Amino acid sequence: MKIINIRDSAQAIAIFKRIGVDPYGIDAMLPKTINFNILFENKSCRIANIIKQEMLSVGGDAAVARGSVGNNVTSTDILIMGTIKQITALAGKLTKQPFGLNQISQDLLAVLNNASQTKFILKTSRREISLGRKTQIMGILNVTPDSFSDGGLFYNQQKAIDRGLQMIAQGADIIDIGGESTRPGATAVSAKEELKRVLPVISGITMQAKIPISIDTTKAVVAREAIAAGAEIVNDVSAGHKDKKMLQIVNDSRAAMILMHMRGRPQTMQKGDLTYNSLMGEIITFLRKSIEKAIFAGVEKECLAIDPGIGFGKTFSDNYRIINNLAELKTLGLPIMIGTSRKAFIGKVTGGEPQERIEGTAATIAASIMNGCHIIRVHDVAGMKNVAAVTDAILHT
Repeated sequence: MKIINIRDSAQAIAIFKRIGVDPYGIDAMLPKTINFNILFENKSCRIANIIKQEMLSVGGDAAVARGSVGNNVTSTDILIMGTIKQITALAGKLTKQPFGLNQISQDLLAVLNNASQTKFILKTSRREISLGRKTQIMGILNVTPDSFSDGGLFYNQQKAIDRGLQMIAQGADIIDIGGESTRPGATAVSAKEELKRVLPVISGITMQAKIPISIDTTKAVVAREAIAAGAEIVNDVSAGHKDKKMLQIVNDSRAAMILMHMRGRPQTMQKGDLTYNSLMGEIITFLRKSIEKAIFAGVEKECLAIDPGIGFGKTFSDNYRIINNLAELKTLGLPIMIGTSRKAFIGKVTGGEPQERIEGTAATIAASIMNGCHIIRVHDVAGMKNVAAVTDAILHT
């Protein structure tokens, strides 16, 4: 006798087949194998009480504040606990209910669908990138004099091109080129200077290699010119909020776009109050609104990926909490990228300068992949590719 930890439907199906379950039985029992805990925040007591009773009626449960039954509190969070079958049944019961419960019904079904998705296609202007079985390695190429880890090392254009080609030879799937540092306290540069730094490097690499190039920028004009030079992904740490023209550029070019969560600006993001009432809740809400804004601007959902923004307006502890709870981002139904490479929160535990944080980076990479990450953004391509390959083997064997 042993307890089986079933991570996803593919694992459940494999177990059923090993047992010899009839195909009809597999379809019937599959929704009973995966349990979900879904949290709704700040809902009225009447909504909470209805959900509680309806969830109990289908064999699941819902946790609410003690005073909600007697309306002794103004609002409550609701933790819904059940199998896919039970939560689907709950959604059906809520469809015709008042008080906005019909929308909650739709939200529940969307969350179940998104959380169950294990494979994605990220569409760029030139290709479709398959995600879900093999973690993609994005090599960091900073053409800047002041980036926190490698500032100045590849400021020379030919050195930058050579470094990009070296990372490709080491196994990078994507090269992310940036001409403006986004480290805490970094000095902003003009679009003219940024273009001067990145365009020759993009052209130099794309002439010699065929892998996707990403442009790390918040400026629409830089994105536009970089795409014309050969880039096909826009990695925007502001999620398209800093430059109102960015989403239109992405839509017109059919480039892919990575939407990242950041509170504040790089110059000020680590100053002042870094407190979150609900860390993952606020990140998810921000990213959901950013996704909706991008889609409203015409960007296809299949062209989007998300990044929780490790180190961007977060405490050291927040960064570890994000990695530990990264799977919560699955509710958004998009591929997830993470950038932990050599960052200060790792040094807070291990000590050492950025170049001495490789082992700590490896631990964050493995944990992130185990929790649902699809793309890792790293400085040390060769080593982290091996970390990713072993972690993928653990997950998918």
